[in-house]
Amino acid sequence: MSKALLLCALLLSGALKATPLTDPSDLRIGSVTGKVIDKTLKQPVAYAAIVIKSTEDNSTITGGITTEDGSFEVKKIPEGDFTFEVQFIGFKTYSTQIRITKSNRKLDLGVISLEEEAEELSGVDVVAERTTIEQKIDRKVINVGKDLTTAGATASDIMNNIPSVNVDSQTGELTLRGNSNVRVMVDGKLSNVPVAQLLRQIPSTSIKSIELITNPSAKYNPEGMSGIINIVLHKNANIGFNGNISTGLTVDIEAKFNSTIDLNYRNGKVNLYGNYGNNVGKYVNNGNIFRADENSLQDFGFLDNNQSHLFKVGIDFYLNEKNTISFFTNQNLYNGTTLGETRVTYNNDMARNTNQLFRSDQDNSSQQYNFDYKLEFKKEGHNIELEIDHNRFENDEDADFQSTGATLFPDYKDFVDTRRDQTFINLDYVNPLDSISKLEAGLESRTFETEVDYTSTGLSFNSSGDLIPTPSTDFIYGMDIYSAYATFGQNYEKWSYQLGVRVEDVTVKADTNQVRAFTDEYTQIYPSGFITYRPSEKNQFQLSVSRRVDRPGLSQVNPIREWATPLISSFGNPSLVPQFTNSVEANYTRRLKNGSITAGVFYRRIKDEINRAVYIDRLDLNKIILTFDNFDNTSAYGFEFSTNYRPTKWWSINGSFDLFSQTQRGVTETLQGVVGTATEDDIITERVNVDNTAWNLRMNNSFKATKKLTIQLFGFYRGRNQNLQFEVDPMYFVNLGARYSFAQGKGTFSVNYNDIFNTMQFGFDGDRPYVQSGVFNWESQTVYTGLSYRFGSGKNRKAQRKRRDSNTKQGSGGIL
Repeated sequence: MSKALLLCALLLSGALKATPLTDPSDLRIGSVTGKVIDKTLKQPVAYAAIVIKSTEDNSTITGGITTEDGSFEVKKIPEGDFTFEVQFIGFKTYSTQIRITKSNRKLDLGVISLEEEAEELSGVDVVAERTTIEQKIDRKVINVGKDLTTAGATASDIMNNIPSVNVDSQTGELTLRGNSNVRVMVDGKLSNVPVAQLLRQIPSTSIKSIELITNPSAKYNPEGMSGIINIVLHKNANIGFNGNISTGLTVDIEAKFNSTIDLNYRNGKVNLYGNYGNNVGKYVNNGNIFRADENSLQDFGFLDNNQSHLFKVGIDFYLNEKNTISFFTNQNLYNGTTLGETRVTYNNDMARNTNQLFRSDQDNSSQQYNFDYKLEFKKEGHNIELEIDHNRFENDEDADFQSTGATLFPDYKDFVDTRRDQTFINLDYVNPLDSISKLEAGLESRTFETEVDYTSTGLSFNSSGDLIPTPSTDFIYGMDIYSAYATFGQNYEKWSYQLGVRVEDVTVKADTNQVRAFTDEYTQIYPSGFITYRPSEKNQFQLSVSRRVDRPGLSQVNPIREWATPLISSFGNPSLVPQFTNSVEANYTRRLKNGSITAGVFYRRIKDEINRAVYIDRLDLNKIILTFDNFDNTSAYGFEFSTNYRPTKWWSINGSFDLFSQTQRGVTETLQGVVGTATEDDIITERVNVDNTAWNLRMNNSFKATKKLTIQLFGFYRGRNQNLQFEVDPMYFVNLGARYSFAQGKGTFSVNYNDIFNTMQFGFDGDRPYVQSGVFNWESQTVYTGLSYRFGSGKNRKAQRKRRDSNTKQGSGGIL
């Protein structure tokens, strides 16, 4: 045995002597670390590409990618001299020379600041020339460039340019992935202002980015099946006095005017800011519905005359490097008048013709008061934050209905007063446990109550079919939610993951005329998980799962008549229960030399789906009632693709395609027989399943004609889709715009011609509950001109104040 061991040792020694020594240049002994931030905003730049190149032939040796907090570490770098680069779309490439030696193996480059490609101006908030899209761990971020702000005056005008987002030009209803169950926030906070009104109050030039959080983590409140849309506004915390002023005019049949001014003063430990914005204008809508069974035509015409004013004032106290106290208040004032006319013509029986004139006067105000305290511990990123937010909303509506012709009802007036209070208290804790691990936890209390008082001078039918004075109604809807969450995440070179869970205890109460109409109490657990794989600096894969809830919105539960025409009335259902959604989503991001592409698929399983129910009015079989109800479980799936690409220095493209499909379930009724002689026995009630597949295509082209002049061409196409009542015709339009900069880039003049071929309209056909077809039009072919100017000076020292997810959701056009 000893001889055998000796022989093996000799053979091994000979083999070692025969093996050539490794070339010292092949030894991968070095590493480079650092952190990448946006030079202007002082914010981390996540997923920026880190590239190590040979100084001899410029070939790539190795590389990596920055994490969520902008940090990076590239290991296994051989000894020698190299070119170090940081690349990110929309920013100038950062480049420097590095040397790895045996005595200097670990290089710390510290903080690296990236400059935007647009010309940087001292003391102003630079806006990038073109829109870019980033796929982060739990959201898609659309960084709004000047190519989108030229598209229109307000947030509502540019939302249709955002991938997977649509805004109904008539109602203002906003949908994400074809679903209106989406929460809309501004700087992480949900306003009491109705969404359609809010989007028209926010100037497009004030928007920095729009975040699409389609599968939110447990850190976020779980409301909204489609997810969250967060509008992030530009912040200005430069030293000294700075500001921005802008104004715009939109003209078609009527004129719309908007303006805004933003002011900021920073001196020492105090930052004071304020802004004011307004929108004043008239809006024209018209349409018609034809019923084939009785050869009748309903003609609608509406004129809205609205004024809105938005004020915001805030102050930040930087007590020291560890403690910050902030306070702001938002004040919204709105008044509007709607004039409407509905003519119903029965071509086979002219004696039944009716005509209704409608006038609605609305005045509402919203107040928001927000307090925030943040304590930074010694370890970087380790902090605790307390936020208290209180909202109050008041709306008074007086509606006057006057009818002529064959009508059972005399003229009448409705008076609806709405009061809404909501208070949120959030406590959040963040602790980076080590270089790769992060723990977040928090507690939250949310209480809100809405009271609606309704009185009317009109008449209505009782259960016996007799006309009686319409009874007054006092409806109170309240909800108390107490929750806690925790998330934990880690990064391992090419892999990262995050797991989380939120627990909620909910109590819902609904009272009608001081009588308990509905009570619901439940405790739910909402888990979430994310995993990301980055095989190279150019590729990223992500998989996420979550559980969410859709609590009914006020308009869905309010039993008071929401609106009415001679043949249609809409009511809510106070007995609605929440619908719960389990979602899974996969995304891929590919960075190209001159741009990037992102693609994703999603699948949802929905329990107790909330949807429309369409009934025939038992007191007048010629009329229908729209309401809501809970239905059986259903599912939805979809695909999304978006890209931003610059073929040349003077041409950039932003494009997107999204497709979604869902089985919609509802209740509808059909009247068999001849109207006028039919009875309740002729009503057929059926539960309907509709398989709807819809798709949208968007393409935005930006052409840089000169250094100061840029031209934009935007096209949109929405494919045919179907809901429970109608099959909706395709819709498309083309917009053309131009932007000219002056005063060394501080000033911008924009002009936009929307729907240049006048093709945008809502057309439909349906056979539930009657065979009918219709079309609605609005002022889509408009000309917009805008002027903005930035002023001020001083070095940027932006303080980080968190953007916070708040509270409750909107439902079908209203906010709870």
